[in-house]
Amino acid sequence: MNAKILIAEDDADLRDLLQDELEDAGYEMAVAIDGRAALTHIERERETIDVLITDVQMPGCTGVELLSAMRERRPEAPVIVITAFGSVEQAVEMVKAGAFQYLTKPFDTDELRQTVSQALAQSAPQREQARLRRELPKAPPKIIGASRPMQELFKLIARAARSISTVLVTGESGTGKELVARSIHELSEREGAFIAVNCAAIPSELIESELFGHTGQAFTGAKQARAGLFESADRGTLFLDEIGELPLAMQPKLLRVLQEGTVRRVGADREREVNVRVIAATNRDLEKEVRENRFREDLYWRLNVIHLHIPPLRERPFDIPLLVEHFLNKIAEQTRTNALTVTPETLAVLTAYVWPGNARELENALERACALAEGPSIKPEDLPERVRTSGGTSSLLARAKERRLTLSELEREYIIETLRLTGGNKSRAAELLGFDRRTLHRKLDEYRAVDPSFEL
Repeated sequence: MNAKILIAEDDADLRDLLQDELEDAGYEMAVAIDGRAALTHIERERETIDVLITDVQMPGCTGVELLSAMRERRPEAPVIVITAFGSVEQAVEMVKAGAFQYLTKPFDTDELRQTVSQALAQSAPQREQARLRRELPKAPPKIIGASRPMQELFKLIARAARSISTVLVTGESGTGKELVARSIHELSEREGAFIAVNCAAIPSELIESELFGHTGQAFTGAKQARAGLFESADRGTLFLDEIGELPLAMQPKLLRVLQEGTVRRVGADREREVNVRVIAATNRDLEKEVRENRFREDLYWRLNVIHLHIPPLRERPFDIPLLVEHFLNKIAEQTRTNALTVTPETLAVLTAYVWPGNARELENALERACALAEGPSIKPEDLPERVRTSGGTSSLLARAKERRLTLSELEREYIIETLRLTGGNKSRAAELLGFDRRTLHRKLDEYRAVDPSFEL
């Protein structure tokens, strides 16, 4: 969708000229004949305005008041000020108050187009963050994301919550597997508790008694009978994290519990019925573990009735602005301080980084940045060095240097990388690149003409 621009100008000739020029550039236009009409439009259509172009002095409402209204209602939308020579000083004050730039009458229309393009490119991350926040689907508690992969995951979580089947959650470390398991439990109608256990954290000789319990004389040191985690989770959910670390000798015992719905405490001679919904999670490739005889195939299929895979953060970069906002608010609440913001440059760096540690690494990086930041905003230099120097742009330049790319080849690589970053959304990619969608299409057609096999 093309960017929408609101023009607030009481000079009819100038207003018509601006509208014609920007419509020719491919933008969707809205016009207001004075300040009062512009304020009404901002009140009614604020979520659709991507840029405001306003005169300083107008009947009904001044440019200063319109700037204030935009900053309050749509802070991510840049404001460009048009001013006569006599009001340049006031325009400068508006820039200091948050306007993107000012143009002095008379101005060149090419200058106008360039200023609008720059304003859209610089504000693209903030506008994308606001769009995601507005369009965020109903997500499970505490799970942040609005990208297509996460929307699909939310649907599966809701469906899984309605069933009683065993669930296997897979994903890299730091992607939030326990959050998914908790969400399934909280959205379900199970009356019991949610209990989580990390299979890798329990010594192999103790894991059976931890899961199934033991009698008072089951082994040395067992002074009294103790219920296991399965009994504690009766009528609830038991989350078995790092299930791939479960000792091979324990796997048939777990399989029997899942099949029969009964547990036998260590040292006991009878079984007890339990009504437990099991959710297991792993960052391992369990099918590979099965092939290499480190995990039982029958247990794998018993666990893998419903499979939910959490995509890594590098595959959903447009969830990063939402996560950044969430973590900054969380950190502020923990430290009892005002939440910091991030500059557009910082958000660009955060979005370009590949995040091998996923959301957990992002949260740690932001916690460090909050501790080191001077002022209300986090700047790129506040981020860990690995994040600053290993982002998409840095790695792109490194590849260009290594491969001795020409300037046109470097442009091609950057365009492709930006399209991948936006998930193939050409309108957003064009905004980030600083030119219109038609130019982007033309360049892609040129690449296909040279290389018919070219694809993103």
